[in-house]
Amino acid sequence: MSAPIIAEELAAAVARVRATPLPDRVRKAVSMMLVDIGGLAVAARNAPYVCAAIDSLEANGGSTAIGHARALDAAGAAFVNGTAAHGEDFDDTFEGGPVHAGAVIIPALLAAAERHGIEGADMFFGMAVGAEVMCRASLVAPKRIHNAGFHPTAVLGAMGAAAGVAAALRVDEKTFASAQGIAGSMASGIIEYLAEGASTKRMHPGWAAQSGLRAVELARAGFEGPRTVWEGEHGLLHGFANTTGGSWERLTGDFGDRWVVRTIAFKPYACGTMIHPYIDCARRLSRQGVDADEVTRIVCKTAEGIVHRLWEPLAAKRSPPNAYAAKFSMPFCIAYGILHGTVGLEAFTEERAHDPRTVALAKKVSYEVDPDDPYPEEFTGHVRIHMRDGRVLEERQPHLRGGRSEPLTPADIEEKFRANCAYGGWDAPRIEAWLAFAANAFAGPVNLAPFRG
Repeated sequence: MSAPIIAEELAAAVARVRATPLPDRVRKAVSMMLVDIGGLAVAARNAPYVCAAIDSLEANGGSTAIGHARALDAAGAAFVNGTAAHGEDFDDTFEGGPVHAGAVIIPALLAAAERHGIEGADMFFGMAVGAEVMCRASLVAPKRIHNAGFHPTAVLGAMGAAAGVAAALRVDEKTFASAQGIAGSMASGIIEYLAEGASTKRMHPGWAAQSGLRAVELARAGFEGPRTVWEGEHGLLHGFANTTGGSWERLTGDFGDRWVVRTIAFKPYACGTMIHPYIDCARRLSRQGVDADEVTRIVCKTAEGIVHRLWEPLAAKRSPPNAYAAKFSMPFCIAYGILHGTVGLEAFTEERAHDPRTVALAKKVSYEVDPDDPYPEEFTGHVRIHMRDGRVLEERQPHLRGGRSEPLTPADIEEKFRANCAYGGWDAPRIEAWLAFAANAFAGPVNLAPFRG
């Protein structure tokens, strides 16, 4: 017997799952994503990169770019909302990948719902399926996409968005599989933004969201994609992970019986996810009254898999070229956490990124690779400070706060949402209106028009 075709297996699994009510924990996770992503889109709505994203688009339409007066076509709205949601690197993360599902899937499904009049129940199903596919796909060949120089959120996001939109639109299994094949040729996203702190990472979820949407529209119109897009000799994994030997059962096995999306992690800090446990350590050390002038060196144990993104080149990470680059700098974030006791959106302004006191402390930060670090299964933190008087202060953290071992609550997400909306200039009535929309979004028609402007 020939091996099953992954896209077809996935299509059949989604069709099978539709007949079963989704677990409450899945609904809770998707609801939290909807609130979180809305707030993040508002927080970034006036940022230059979001304004540039809107200004670059020609087509108008009937879809909403959250917080903007101009209505766009569905693909444009998905692009802008995804770019804004991920732009400050404050969005959710799936620990095993890592991938950022919310910033891709929520914008894609909101845009699809507006364009096609999708009811809330189908939108919810599409959001759950899209996020599940994206997260599960990140487990098929862990670390290999990153190591090949690509951004897993960008690559796998297109596939997840296509799956989610197809599920919400109730397409047949052949069309579902074809949309997967088309999305594979739209997937993209290199991580060279790390070199100079360029803005391209910010657009990756938006690009993936609109790619998945377009792939489904093409498939519904009769355009054909390769069924073997995932596992083929020239397929997605070969192209972006340099292998065709992934663990495919992690994508399709027990799909719908076990939902990984329920463990999605929500961020307390506006920077790279793997930095978060280190910030927690730095904040605890800050509360001990560390005098930065008396620090001689700071040494952190780290996973080898994150060195090339968050630690090296060390000289550049110690003195980031701009505020965006600071979000992916272990030395900067650790130093800022020690000095200020917190690392919020305010930490990543150009003025703060070049603050002499922070940079001076960051230049004392170095790392040691820990061969026993469990990354990517767990994201850990460790900070050891050597003081001039001979004292050694040390903190460790074995997991990601906000993740499956120490999850944030819906109340935490609502508090974060309110703060992000205030940062983006929304007034109290508009903030409450989005919370009311999110609370009832899966029960009836989807109307985002009140959130324009």
